[in-house]
Amino acid sequence: MSPSDTGSIREFLRAADLTLAGLDAPGVHLWVARDERGRIVGSTGFELSADGRHALIRSVAVDPQQRSAGSGSRLARFAMDAARQRGVERAWLFSRRSGPFWQKLGFTGADRGELASALADTHQVRLFVETGQLDREVAWSCLLTS
Repeated sequence: MSPSDTGSIREFLRAADLTLAGLDAPGVHLWVARDERGRIVGSTGFELSADGRHALIRSVAVDPQQRSAGSGSRLARFAMDAARQRGVERAWLFSRRSGPFWQKLGFTGADRGELASALADTHQVRLFVETGQLDREVAWSCLLTS
């Protein structure tokens, strides 16, 4: 994703009801998938912890017309692989609605406090702690090393 994509990705993620805060923050890595017309039809990304051992997977979304074709799984795996290539040992995420999707990718339920501790310096965790949203979230985790 380039800086010129910020407005488009914000609109796409807003439609998917995902967190918009901090998309352009240092440490946030985002990618988009486009259709033949150049329209965003998918997104994925992560934020790294300060020590680089943990990644907060975020912004995984697929255009409603593109769902049920495996695009979401491909995008999620792309972010997980990119994090693994950077040396990340564990991926974490928040999801109140998509637990079964993430479980198919190897994620298991996790403790919110552990997630917040491992990723305390990430923009999304800081925002969730400051606003009290952390207490309403469901945390998931997946080991990326074998």
